[in-house]
Amino acid sequence: MNKLKSFFWLCSGSNLKILDSAPTEGAKYAGIGATIFFTGVFASIAGTYAIFTFTDNIWLSSLFGLVWGGMIFNLDRYIVSSMRKSSTWKKEWTMALPRIVLAIIISLVIARPLELKIFEKEIATELILMNDEIARARIDSTNNYYQKLISANQKDIDQLLTAVVSMQNQRDELRALASAEADGTGGSMKRNPGPIYKIKKANADKADEELTVLNSTNQQQIDNKRAQEAKWQLENNEKLLLLENPDYSGFAARLDALSRLTSNKYSIWLANLFIILLFIAIETAPVLVKLISSKGPYDFLLATEEYEHELLWLAQKAKLHSKTRKAAKRYSREEVEYIDQYLSSNLN
Repeated sequence: MNKLKSFFWLCSGSNLKILDSAPTEGAKYAGIGATIFFTGVFASIAGTYAIFTFTDNIWLSSLFGLVWGGMIFNLDRYIVSSMRKSSTWKKEWTMALPRIVLAIIISLVIARPLELKIFEKEIATELILMNDEIARARIDSTNNYYQKLISANQKDIDQLLTAVVSMQNQRDELRALASAEADGTGGSMKRNPGPIYKIKKANADKADEELTVLNSTNQQQIDNKRAQEAKWQLENNEKLLLLENPDYSGFAARLDALSRLTSNKYSIWLANLFIILLFIAIETAPVLVKLISSKGPYDFLLATEEYEHELLWLAQKAKLHSKTRKAAKRYSREEVEYIDQYLSSNLN
């Protein structure tokens, strides 16, 4: 039991020699040390889980967790051990406020990975929905992209077909004019084919030749465009197969899922808030305990020892100043005045 108490005293950052001389303070600093120790344990667990979510390597995650927990433990220990009881509450709160803010930040960092673990089942369900949404969005985006290409390609094909039909109608019209000229039902209204018929017949034959060339050229372009359309369709199908099962499940995805859950479900938001407040309370507890507790024997003994060291330092400083003034007597008057002025400004 004494070893455990001494261990927690060490965790609190207290001076063990002084604390041993103030037995009435033992329980308070043992409690502070235990809080700091278990905060480091929580930080280690949180760090291990956070790294494990995207590495799946328990050894690497455990090593990082130990380092992270040790760092948080040492930081908490420093925050508490650096606080000193003062004569006025305003001065104490002024000194404590930055430490409290830092403790709150640390608690939020520690709490987040543990929240992910606590709501793991709910997050897993939400991730399935998120992956489905991502898959649908990617599939729609891919389909829209290739649909635009295919639609533009089809417009080009329709234009090529329209050009052929237009030329065919023109050819048929010229043939009809030549035929009407030949049987006397149109044109000059003479039944026997004359020079006019020959001209119209030549125009119809020329249009037929142009139609043949245009039909061949456009059909080749249409075949190429339809082959390109088939290629795009195949690419689209291949990409859709790759997009069917997205793996959005890393650390950032879990944070996103938790954020969605807390936004959509009041019960989870409330539970998440309580967890955050719990860790803030745990992390700030050592600082608040030292802040609200009255000045005890340990604080007086610590202040006495620190004051004793301060007096020794002042005595040593005064001794060095005196030695310097004696050595400066052999210098010029201006140099002596400068040294004396400098030493006088550095008495405190």
